[in-house]
Amino acid sequence: MPRVDTLAGRLARTLILWVGGIWLLSLLAVVWYTGREINYNFDNELVEVSHRMFDIALDHLDGAAKNPPAQGPLVIPSPGSFADAEVFYRLVGMDSKVLARSAEANDGMFDVSLVPGFENTGKWRIYTQLHPTRGVYLQVADPLEERSETVNRTLFGLIIPFIALLPILALLLRNIARKELRVLEDLSDQIAQRDGRQLEPIELDSPPHEIATVQEHVNRMLGRLSQALDVERALAANAAHELRTPLTTARLRLQTALDHGLSREDVQAALLSLQTLSHRTEKLLQLSRAESSAPFTRDSVDLVQLATTVAREFWLDDKAADRLELITRPASPAAGDGAPLTSKGDFDALAIALRNLVENALAYSGSGSVEIIVGPGREITVRDDGPGVPPERLERLKHRHVRQSAERTGYGLGLSIVSSIAQKHGADLALTSPLPGSSHGFEAQLILPDHD
Repeated sequence: MPRVDTLAGRLARTLILWVGGIWLLSLLAVVWYTGREINYNFDNELVEVSHRMFDIALDHLDGAAKNPPAQGPLVIPSPGSFADAEVFYRLVGMDSKVLARSAEANDGMFDVSLVPGFENTGKWRIYTQLHPTRGVYLQVADPLEERSETVNRTLFGLIIPFIALLPILALLLRNIARKELRVLEDLSDQIAQRDGRQLEPIELDSPPHEIATVQEHVNRMLGRLSQALDVERALAANAAHELRTPLTTARLRLQTALDHGLSREDVQAALLSLQTLSHRTEKLLQLSRAESSAPFTRDSVDLVQLATTVAREFWLDDKAADRLELITRPASPAAGDGAPLTSKGDFDALAIALRNLVENALAYSGSGSVEIIVGPGREITVRDDGPGVPPERLERLKHRHVRQSAERTGYGLGLSIVSSIAQKHGADLALTSPLPGSSHGFEAQLILPDHD
C-alpha cells in the first residue's frame, strides 16, 4: 500500500530538518569555540610551564659548567614536582647550539625556527622564549595529540546527547504537528459530510485565525450553494405544479380536434392553453432569476422612465390602454416637476417586478382603473379600485401559489416574484387593502432604498 503523504508528516519532516540543521550548526559553532578555548588554555599552560622551567634548566646548566658532560648537551632529569607529567624542553644558545634538554625530549620535536612565540610541527606545538638577560632560548614542546583528544572528548560529549535526543525530538515534533493540524482533519470531516441534503454551516471549536477564515468562506459558499439548490428545487416544483394543467389541456384539445375533425373552437382552446403555458413559463423563469444567487446590477435607474417603459407595453393592448394611467409626483414641491426620481438598482429586474404588479392589478380589479404612481421620493405605487382583499390575507399574498381571489384563475407567483426582487434590492414591498377612506381597492407600493 503506498504511503500517504500527509500535511502533518510534511510539517514534522520540515521541522525536524530545520531544527536538526540549526541545532547541528549551533553544535559545530560550540565545538569550534570550545576547541579554540581549549587550545588557548593549553597555550597559557605551556607559557606558565616554560617560565617555571627556564630558571630550573638554567640552574642545572650553571651547575654542570663546573663538571661539563663528556659530549653532547646536558640532559636534565624531570623534577619531582613534574613526576606525573612529562615536560619536553631544551636550552639553545644564540648560535643554535643545544645546550641542555630534558630527559624525555629529542631534537626531532623542535624542528622549528629559533624565534620567540608559538609554532607547530607535525605532532608538536613549540613555544620558544628568549631569556631577558642571557642569550639563551628555552623551547618547550606540547603534543598536539593531547589537544585533539580533549577536543574529541568534548565533541563526543555534545554529539552523543544530540544523537540520542534527535529521535525524541522527531517524535515530539510529529505529535505537535498532528495535534495542531487536527483542526484541519475536523474541517475536512465536516466538509465531507456536506451534500445536497445537508448544507448546514460548519462549526469548529476555537479554530485558529487562518482556519476560522477558511471556515467563514466555506460557510458562505455553502450558503450560496444552498440558495442555488433551493432555487433549482423551487423551479422544478413550480414547473411541475404550474405547467401540468396547461399541457394536459392543450394535449386533450388537440387530441379532440384530431379525433372529431378540426374545429375553430378546439384550435382556439389549444392556442389559449399554449399561451397560458408560455405565460406561466415566463413567470417561472422570472421567479428563478429573482431568487437565484446571481447579484443584480446597481445602476442608476430613472423611475419615471422605468414606469413609462412598463406602461407602454400594456398600452399596446386596447383593453388595458383605457384602464391604465401613469401619474408622476415630484420628490418635493421645491424640487420642481422636472426633478428626476432615481434609485440604484437593476432596470430589468425592477421592470419585471412592476410588470407583475400591473398584471395583478388589471387581472383582479375587474373593469376598474389602474394607476402607476411614481413618487414622491423613491416610491412606485400600483393602485386599483377593484374589490380588494381582506387585510389578514395581505402578507400571505407574498408567498408562492397564493392568489388574491379564488374566483380568478392565476398562478400565485406575481407578488412572490416582486417580493424576491424587492428583497434583493433592499427595498420594501407594502400592500394595502382596502384603500384609505374606501371599502375596496388594492395598493402595492415598492419603496426603493436611497441611491447615495
